[in-house]
Amino acid sequence: MIAIAHFLAISCYIGAAVLASAPFARPIPAPVRGVVVVLAVGVVSHAAALVEFALLHGQLPFAGMGPALSFAGFLVAVTLLLVEVLAHEVSLTLFAAPLAALATTFAVIAGLVPGHEPSGTRGIWLASHIAFSFIGMASFATAAAAGTMYLVERRELKSRRFGAIFQFFPPLDTLDRVNHAAVVAGWLALTVGVALAVSYSVAYSAVSIPDIVWGLTAWAAVTALTFGRLLGGWQARRTAVLSSVLFIGVMALYVAIRMFSAQPGRFL
Repeated sequence: MIAIAHFLAISCYIGAAVLASAPFARPIPAPVRGVVVVLAVGVVSHAAALVEFALLHGQLPFAGMGPALSFAGFLVAVTLLLVEVLAHEVSLTLFAAPLAALATTFAVIAGLVPGHEPSGTRGIWLASHIAFSFIGMASFATAAAAGTMYLVERRELKSRRFGAIFQFFPPLDTLDRVNHAAVVAGWLALTVGVALAVSYSVAYSAVSIPDIVWGLTAWAAVTALTFGRLLGGWQARRTAVLSSVLFIGVMALYVAIRMFSAQPGRFL
């Protein structure tokens, strides 16, 4: 049942991206309702899989590579669904839905096997750190997707090509607002996540240098974006470029750390 629910969620995420791309193939209005419904079915199915996993194994899907990747994909999908419902447009689905599908697919490939999770207060502490960190990275991914779309549409406008991208993508101001709001939300969540990680490491002498390096790097990237915009007066294009580049860099660093980690089965 867990595997079937994951397969349905992956299919819905891919289906939503395909449906959202329909206006590029023929001149039709953006299928907002259809994309939202397909995404919602995927999110509900994914949530059911995670709940069943928690009930079956007696722990939240945070420990272990597979469960953690599945939870990360779920958060990206939930964030995407909320943004699309509030914005009443579906162009972000073109970028974020495949990301959710990719993370969930890798989760199934890695194996939905629970990892070791401490019990009691220590377990709650660790779970809170992971949850806030995932929320922060999901927001960061949303900012990167909005930033990429901003750059693509801006290039179309500068070249005076008013094709499907210009007609289908939301206005540049809307993409800029989504980028900015997602960056701030990511910074807030990652700040809490990093604070919980540092205090956990001190309290239980569970210091992992690679994890600390990656966490602080991700937090520093989002912090630079947040305060560069709020206090440094960064323009929309600069923030869009940096949010996309920094997100790729942070994820590349994560992959490198995990490839050479002494504990390859862990996610965080």
